[in-house]
Amino acid sequence: MKLLIVAPCLLSPFYVYRGPKEKEYETARRMRRLIGKLDDDWQVFAYPCPEYELVGWPRAPASREVYERLGMRERVKVTAEFIGRVLTEEKPEKVVFVGVKGSPTCGVFSTTSGDPGRYPYSAMGEFRYLKKEERLGRSKEITGGNFREAKLPGILFEVLMARFPEGRYVEFDKDNVDESVEWIERALG
Repeated sequence: MKLLIVAPCLLSPFYVYRGPKEKEYETARRMRRLIGKLDDDWQVFAYPCPEYELVGWPRAPASREVYERLGMRERVKVTAEFIGRVLTEEKPEKVVFVGVKGSPTCGVFSTTSGDPGRYPYSAMGEFRYLKKEERLGRSKEITGGNFREAKLPGILFEVLMARFPEGRYVEFDKDNVDESVEWIERALG
């Protein structure tokens, strides 16, 4: 058996913090197509979304540092234990992990960084009551000026790469779906 481990928001666009936009719908369509082409040797594992488990949905955008302050490192240890248990019991011959470019939790090579001292923590609660259009606008306010891309993994993938260095790691860029699908296909072999 071979195992494709995928961030859940790549398969279901509704996990995204603010709700899906067109790029999330397109990402999910393309991932479903790619999975449909896999032969019987492959199994797909979409782990529980750590951000959803920690904060719920919808939620305000947050940086890696904000999630650290909110306790994400403990949350991702539970997710990594789940993944580790599956790998130990199933003993796949090949493992491909697919994360999300820029994600504070599931970024593979890049994450979102920002000053946690300047973050409007009250927005986390407010987002639960905003309509989708309001969330989209408020998201831009929160990310503008305080968020930047950092060349390091998100919190979960930092833990996964340390614990499972033999895995293949691919970062899906929702702004570059075609190339991202090609990267996954190459990793799958």
